[in-house]
Amino acid sequence: MPTITWDDFMKVELRVGRVLSAEPFAQARKPAYILHVDFGPEIGTRKSSAQITALYAAEQLVGRLVMAVVNFPPKQIGPLMSECLVTGFHNAQGHVALCVPDQDVPLGTRLL
Repeated sequence: MPTITWDDFMKVELRVGRVLSAEPFAQARKPAYILHVDFGPEIGTRKSSAQITALYAAEQLVGRLVMAVVNFPPKQIGPLMSECLVTGFHNAQGHVALCVPDQDVPLGTRLL
């Protein structure tokens, strides 16, 4: 595995946000939700497509904290302009489990 420098790591803005809404992304090629995530006053609300339908119902996501990369350029995913990348891990069945803080932290807090 290649190593990176501290400066490389510091380029990635991994921030905590709270899911405001989650709705099925009908036009996605693979089952996904459109998430609206609040990252606090400095960053604001961002949209993302998340392929997490196997483990989460849309209504379970609202109010949850998530970790997302907020400094990628926007990416067109079908009709959606994704503005952040919500992070997760594949479980043994290949389904994505969200990467989340285990304590409540202020919105917009950066992972260090």
